[in-house]
Formats: sequence, structure tokens, C-alpha cells
Amino acid sequence: MDPIVLALIVVAILVIGAIAIAVARRPSTPPPPPAPSPTTAVTEGRTLRNRLSKTRRALAANLGSLFGQDRIDADFWQELEDSLVAADVGVATASELVERVRRDNPADGAAARTALENELVDLLSEADRGLHLTNTPAVILVVGVNGTGKTTSIAKLAWQLQHDGHSVILGAADTFRAAADEQLRTWADRVGVDVVTGQQGADPASVAFDAHARAGDQGCDVVIVDTAGRLHSKSNLMDELGKVARVLRREAGDVDEVLLVLDGTTGQNGLAQAHSFTDAVGVTGLILTKLDGTARGGVAVAVERDLEVPVKFIGVGEGMDDLIPFEPRQYVEALLEP
Repeated sequence: MDPIVLALIVVAILVIGAIAIAVARRPSTPPPPPAPSPTTAVTEGRTLRNRLSKTRRALAANLGSLFGQDRIDADFWQELEDSLVAADVGVATASELVERVRRDNPADGAAARTALENELVDLLSEADRGLHLTNTPAVILVVGVNGTGKTTSIAKLAWQLQHDGHSVILGAADTFRAAADEQLRTWADRVGVDVVTGQQGADPASVAFDAHARAGDQGCDVVIVDTAGRLHSKSNLMDELGKVARVLRREAGDVDEVLLVLDGTTGQNGLAQAHSFTDAVGVTGLILTKLDGTARGGVAVAVERDLEVPVKFIGVGEGMDDLIPFEPRQYVEALLEP
């Protein structure tokens, strides 16, 4: 063999060997960090305490001096009850809480704060707050009045369920509001899920039927049905909502969850709405939105106690991970701890 050719072959072999050794010795690129779980109650750097700051500041303005007292008198108990009422905990619930704390016989304001936290947590810990998705596909019907954040809550819920391993499809059964299906489709595209729509003015129950059928055909295990926002006082619209629920129950065997979206900034003004929707479709859980923008964060306690329906999620911001599972201990500490 020609010596020059042989030398080139040897050089090529050495170069290839050197490259192989360098590649083998080079540290492997670490995998990207996992995305934070959307079911985590707080996002790093943005605690629930910060998100509920308006309610906490309002409570602190009234309770700060109370909880700093060395002795407790009759005025203390009245001011405590008034402060809880101002945070929209509700008159009956505020009175019940004060009585519970009094029975604990706290020695001073600091002990009263601890007792109040524990009593609030106990009050809220009896409810079952999980999503019960037993059918295949499971059906979640989402209801509420206009302007509560219903459509965005649906998108955030779909995002969470996907990250928890579910396959999700949306049904746009709001066929009356102009561009309602486009709004839901925009959110669906952001989340990466399919959406079933109907013609404007079409029967909402037929869209719900089609969405359930599509979920079955595509092997999706959860279908979330959006409905038109409606005033609870409009009996014809509430009857129509009842029809949607009946169709879904007939097709699916049952509706796994009926989630009512309430605007937290309206405080207890939303209770009449909640009762009407519960009567019409059998609400199984509540989503309280916009709690980051109100000083009435105590409404979660009032609504749950009045309706005997659990708060399952709270909305505390605009991000996809700002719809978080309601966790009583974390919620109470966010409101009361200084």
C-alpha cells in the first residue's frame, strides 16, 4: 500500500478515536428540570400568603392589635367577631367561631390567634375536596353566571388534569354568547386539547352530547362541558341547564362533577346564585375565583358552610397554575398569620 495512503488511514483512525474518547468523557447534558406540578398549592416564589394579601391586610388592620393583647375581655370577643364578619366569613359562622375560641379559654391574644386558626381548620376539614372521576369518560359540567372566570377556569382545570395524566376534551355548550366557542377554542389551543363546538343558537344539550360522544371515540378519559353564563333568576335558562345535565347523565350514567364557579370579589352576594344552581343541577363542588383581588377572602368559609358544598379550587391569579386545590390549613395560615 502506498505509504502516503497508509499514513492518512492511520491519522484518520487516530482522529476518530480521539473524538470518540472526548465524547465519552464529556459530561452528559442534564435533563431539563421537571415542570412544577399544577396541583402544587403554591408556585415557588408566589405563596398563597402573598396571593391572599388583600384579605390578610384587611384582617391584620383589625386583628393585629387584638392578637397582641396580654389579656382578653368582652370587647376583645366583639372586635374579633366584627373583624371576621368584615372579611365575609359570615355572621353565623363568625359567631360560631368566636364561641369555639372562647371555649378554648385562651390566656392572651396570641393564644386566641392559635385557637382561631385551629378552629377554622377544623371547621373546613370535614369536606371531601377531591375530584371524583369514575366514569369513562368522566364528565365535568361547569356552571355559573357571566363574568366569574368560568371559561378560564375550565382551561386551567384541563391543563391540570393533563399534567396529572388525563386526556381531556372540552365541550363548548355556550351556544348563545357571541364568539363564546372561539374564546374556549383559543384556550383549548393554548392548553393543547380538542374542543367540540356547535352552531350559534344550537341546542346546548346536543353539543354536550356530541362532546361526550367525541371523548368516547377518541379515547379521552375526561370531558369538561362549558355552559352559558346565566342569571340564576332566569328560570327558563336554569331549566335549559337542567336539560344539559339530564342529557349527560343519560349518556354517561352520571355526571361525575358539577362545578359552580363563583366570583370571590362579590362576597356573599353570590350565595343566592349558588343556591339556584345547586337546586337546578346538583352542584358537587365550588371554584372560587379572583381571591387574589379581594379583601373578602373569608367568603370561602361562608359559602361552604351555607351551601354544604365543598370548595374544591380557588383562583388566585391569571397563570395556568393559579387555579389551585383548596387546602384548609394553608388557606387559614395565609389569612391569619402575620
